[in-house]
Amino acid sequence: MFSMDPEKAHYKTVSLFRTALAMPLGKSIIKSLYNYQSPKLEKKLFGLTFKNPVGLAAGFDKDGKFYKEMSHLGFGFIEIGTVTPLPQDGNPKPRLFRLPQDEGLINRMGFNNDGVDAMVERLKKYKAKDVIIGGNIGKNKLTPNDEAINDYVICFEKLFDHVDYFVVNVSSPNTPGLRDLQDKGPLTAILSKLMTLNNARPNPKPILLKIAPDLTDSQLDDIVDIVADTKIDGVIATNTTISREGLKTSQSTISDIGNGGLSGAPVKSRSTEVISYLHKKSGGTFPIVGVGGIDSAASAKEKMDAGASLVQVYSGFVYQGPGLVKSINKGLASN
Repeated sequence: MFSMDPEKAHYKTVSLFRTALAMPLGKSIIKSLYNYQSPKLEKKLFGLTFKNPVGLAAGFDKDGKFYKEMSHLGFGFIEIGTVTPLPQDGNPKPRLFRLPQDEGLINRMGFNNDGVDAMVERLKKYKAKDVIIGGNIGKNKLTPNDEAINDYVICFEKLFDHVDYFVVNVSSPNTPGLRDLQDKGPLTAILSKLMTLNNARPNPKPILLKIAPDLTDSQLDDIVDIVADTKIDGVIATNTTISREGLKTSQSTISDIGNGGLSGAPVKSRSTEVISYLHKKSGGTFPIVGVGGIDSAASAKEKMDAGASLVQVYSGFVYQGPGLVKSINKGLASN
């Protein structure tokens, strides 16, 4: 698969996995190979019960096309999206790149997705019974920032009956101007509006905020204040970074790739720093989902020791393969 274009390999891999699941005894064999269960792994957060703390990060299944298949790999939760109100193609290809020397990925996908209505239709057809599903929501590229709140409201209201929790994504570097919504004023407005709508429902859903690893300490202080003021349920730390510091990959290769968010092992340390800072600054008053460079039980535990209650994988899953989830859960259960 690593000899193929990364984006094509992604879809080819899932297609092959789907075929394997459809074969006689396919599901039972996959479950025996890749699932690990222990009561020690169960987590109760946001009013939800997670069978284990290892989730699939947003970006892997942007449209809700693969969560049914991925649910057989032992994840405690799966986050789909980022989804926007209207379909959009995203940025021109190629837009996904591997950095094998660094066990990292660079992407500038640009919220390519079929739109929220298509996602809703897929979710109506199949509800994963033994895995929690999160909906990661964003704004369309052509929506100006002063109207962004409307896009988040549309996605929230349309997805409400079909997901278990929400994630507000204002931290992707691949939609022009999106990260400006992390500033205290616009972010507070978006989250307050969603919380008002949420609390008007008889069964409110958890709302989390996904932040960038490139925020300064003063910006992280603002995040702590915003969580307290809006009373959202938690933070996902972190998204991809625009930094290219400390890479083993040659500078010429990095220059040829160009812009995009870097994920995987290169963001591991910074992600952990952000988790630790938020946890200490907030006094542990809100849950944190740790993401960034998790490729083993040890790196997952590192995130949890820093203050994360749950973890998510993506790049590590690409490099280590489907056995990673079982390996992490087994390691966490043994500690």
